[in-house]
Amino acid sequence: MPIFDFLNPNLPAGLPTVRMPVVDATDANLKGFGHLVADADKCPVEIVRWPSVGTRAVDEDTGDQAGTTQGVFVSEWKGDVLYGRNEAVSGHYVLAYGTDPAQAREDHSRAPARMLLWHANYHPDGGQLFFPLDRHPFYVPLALPGDDITPQRFICFRFEGDRGLYIHPGIWHEGVFTARGAQRFFDRQGAVHARVSVDFAREFNCLLEAQLGDQA
Repeated sequence: MPIFDFLNPNLPAGLPTVRMPVVDATDANLKGFGHLVADADKCPVEIVRWPSVGTRAVDEDTGDQAGTTQGVFVSEWKGDVLYGRNEAVSGHYVLAYGTDPAQAREDHSRAPARMLLWHANYHPDGGQLFFPLDRHPFYVPLALPGDDITPQRFICFRFEGDRGLYIHPGIWHEGVFTARGAQRFFDRQGAVHARVSVDFAREFNCLLEAQLGDQA
């Protein structure tokens, strides 16, 4: 299996894009993905029992005791590059680009008009909570569970910034995407932090695109 260099993904130039629909997040259209969160302290995180590897079941009072980990997730545009830093799991990533990755620059402060996503993942061990500490609009691309994932299955949800997002275990995502500048989020997730990935650039020869500010 590949080991990803999340800070230097070395993407091919000139990749075509697959446009994600951008919709305002509501509890109705988040059904199956998760739900909106008004109070982070009142949002439990689901933990999935460790799977059996043989014919005998894992004892019901074991296999789900790793609990959760938490910290601040920072989503920050530096020019045309959107970075993510997740203190909960000591992660640092390139989340997206505002232009073709080969043309991306970090030496300007223009607000991005779109975001181009190269990677997504899900966590089989537990759910995940993102709650905005800075109350600004943000975006989260999501897809329902299944390892037969395709780019066309993703929907980009837009959040006003007054409430957070909880996603169920197994939901495809890639952190949280601030609309501009830098934005901090409280993050709580399963402590095992198992990650299953898809690399759109190399598996599907494309990037996922969302127009920032659009509704479709």
